[in-house]
Amino acid sequence: MSVIRTEKLCKSFGTLEVLRDVDFNVEKGEVVCIIGPSGAGKSTFLRSLNQLETITSGKIFVDGELFLHREKNATVHDSDPAKHKSLLLEMGMVFQSFNLFPHKTVLENVTLAPIAVKQMPKEKAEELGRGILAKVGLSEKADVYPSKLSGGQQQRVAIARALAMEPKIMLFDEPTSALDPELVGEVLGVMKDLAKSGMTMLVVTHEMGFAREAANRVVFMSDGYIAEEGLPERLFTAPQNPRTQQFLNSIL
Repeated sequence: MSVIRTEKLCKSFGTLEVLRDVDFNVEKGEVVCIIGPSGAGKSTFLRSLNQLETITSGKIFVDGELFLHREKNATVHDSDPAKHKSLLLEMGMVFQSFNLFPHKTVLENVTLAPIAVKQMPKEKAEELGRGILAKVGLSEKADVYPSKLSGGQQQRVAIARALAMEPKIMLFDEPTSALDPELVGEVLGVMKDLAKSGMTMLVVTHEMGFAREAANRVVFMSDGYIAEEGLPERLFTAPQNPRTQQFLNSIL
């Protein structure tokens, strides 16, 4: 079953159409990478899924349930508030910037949301948090403050923070674009391990090597719509759409 599905998703900023009739789905356990030029609508699409951007029209389904339906900037259907919140919490998000609380330790950053939002007992949250920090290779940094970490370590904490909410799907919005080149590998390594563990992932990325190696499916977006999608090997070696060919020729 699709963890996330969209039908005819559109988003405009004034007269600028950023997303145009995007039909899309991510199946349970699937890793989908979205690639494409800047301004293609990739990040806007990701942000629309978890309501950081309000869509102009279209439908979003989460776990097979209609999460939101809008037409002409008006809401036709929205889940009741409790259901809306529970469906939102099924999506973990990792941004380009880390957005960690500087006055809280790594462990406190990771456990804050489970305690505050899910009402998880502090002891249980800390046990969960330490386990996740071990997964991202940061066990020894639990009591350290973010200012003492490298950018790569901070982004791994941000991943751990999202995982602590035990989401059904992880959304990554160009998670390595703010990092120095030598730090990119450690973050991609954590993401590859997540993919191997069966986590459902939707990743907007410029890291073509990661997309080729870790994705089950690669989606190429251009001018606000999905121009082409397919298996990584096929899309990278024999793209069908001229726009895909042009893009890959320019970067590979």
